[in-house]
Amino acid sequence: MSLLSTFRPGQNDGMDSSSSSPPPHMDLKHEQQNYGGEAPAVRRPSKADGADGMLEGLGYKPELTRSRSTLQVAFMSFVLASIPWGLSTTLYYPLVNGGPVTIIWGWILVSAIILCVAASLGVYYQAFMLAPARWQRVASWICGWLYLVGNITITLSVTFGATTFIVACINVFESSPGASDVFPGTTWQIWLLFLAITLVCNAISALGNKWLPMLDTAAIFWTFAGVIAMVISVLVLAKEGRRSANYVFTHWDNSSGWPNGWSFFVGLLHAGYATSSTGMIISMCEEVRDPSTQVPKAMVATIVINTLGGLLFLIPIVFVLPDIQMLINIESAQPIPTIFKSAVGSAGGAFGLLIPLIALCLMCSIACTTATSRCVWAFARDGAIPGAKLWMKVNKKLDVPVNAMMLSMIVQLALGLIYFGSTLAFNAFSGVGVICLTAAYACPIAINLFTGRKQVRKGNFFLGPLGYFTNIVALAWTLLALPLFCMPTSIPVTADTLNYAFAVFIGAAAISGIWYAIWGYNNYAGPPTQEEEL
Repeated sequence: MSLLSTFRPGQNDGMDSSSSSPPPHMDLKHEQQNYGGEAPAVRRPSKADGADGMLEGLGYKPELTRSRSTLQVAFMSFVLASIPWGLSTTLYYPLVNGGPVTIIWGWILVSAIILCVAASLGVYYQAFMLAPARWQRVASWICGWLYLVGNITITLSVTFGATTFIVACINVFESSPGASDVFPGTTWQIWLLFLAITLVCNAISALGNKWLPMLDTAAIFWTFAGVIAMVISVLVLAKEGRRSANYVFTHWDNSSGWPNGWSFFVGLLHAGYATSSTGMIISMCEEVRDPSTQVPKAMVATIVINTLGGLLFLIPIVFVLPDIQMLINIESAQPIPTIFKSAVGSAGGAFGLLIPLIALCLMCSIACTTATSRCVWAFARDGAIPGAKLWMKVNKKLDVPVNAMMLSMIVQLALGLIYFGSTLAFNAFSGVGVICLTAAYACPIAINLFTGRKQVRKGNFFLGPLGYFTNIVALAWTLLALPLFCMPTSIPVTADTLNYAFAVFIGAAAISGIWYAIWGYNNYAGPPTQEEEL
């Protein structure tokens, strides 16, 4: 496999392509690197030193407790995706763009692609180490800011998605379809619920850090028990009948206005969003006992489990799918509550089946909050965020980078205020996370591929020629996904249906570029390295 491991210049003990454990987080007191001269000869850290020893050998100070096992890493990776809920909240996209074919086959296709992405994955530390010397700082800076913005905005998207999903679940008790007379979901109601969820998730992540692995473990059993209950209930009751297997696997229903082929690709946003958090687990590597092997194995195992779990959830849903046009016209754009109500024949029964998804969406929000706080902390300790000395501090009592977590939360709440002025502008900010993370994942993969994959030939998970295939698939997906995720769901396009995520992406890139020109060019040294002649 081509996966994450602790990276050393000229050698990679555990990855095939650009993946490695995330940058061990840099102490700002480290000596600035002299890019034009020769680095002093030092002993290269090895696995015999242990994870913390290798971290110190690379120039970082271990500050977080390594308490997560391989299974716990896999469980958190699973919760970051929260596949049943992740596939529920964006089901609108494939319903408009192809119906059952896009729902089922789109999920299978994207899952196979994401497996290649995971087998090639790296972040800004890997971009720095793999790039030619003159481009190291720029490559690391670009990749790091994409990853940072992606983490913050995807967490915003997850939390706000949980908000709208909960509102839709409550309105399953409405007096008539589309009435929304139980919980009207006004702007103030939505924002206050979003505020409450954000504060609760940050509080649990900060104050309950040592119990989070147990919460992730519980989420696994909760998820599969819930999915089994949902599947059995909707298939057995099926008050409005069951679709044929031919309908489930071959029926095409394009309501988007796009040509059929392109409509299928636009519908892939459904699966793309659900799998976009694949690389966020990288931010947790300093809390993993043996990140160079545990994280790669956990990521691949999780993708396989997610693929099967997604099919277990989606196929029964399509078997009891009511009229697609009716689902598309739901004001909340959350069709799952209506599908469950249609299948079981009662609002109370439907809400009971939705409880596992509601719990899972909150667990996902907590996991994303946790991973994002580590991402902010990591980049701050490498000196790339304004006010880095403040954000890099760790609360020793809680064993959590609380300041970094608060920064992430404040940014999300500030962006949430945009919802009062324009839901379109807010949706653009919450949707840009998929774009930024996809681009961040691609940076080190592209550098690795175009430099001949020279630095990954001695890894524990070296794929050989197959590594080229996984890298190329990952980059091809990026080239397709970036414009794809900027497309409106349907045409003709109006000011109210235009997807403004690309404008936000360009704006974030411009801010990053300006900050680099003003400050980063003269001050950002990149991650610390330990180099010697090979």
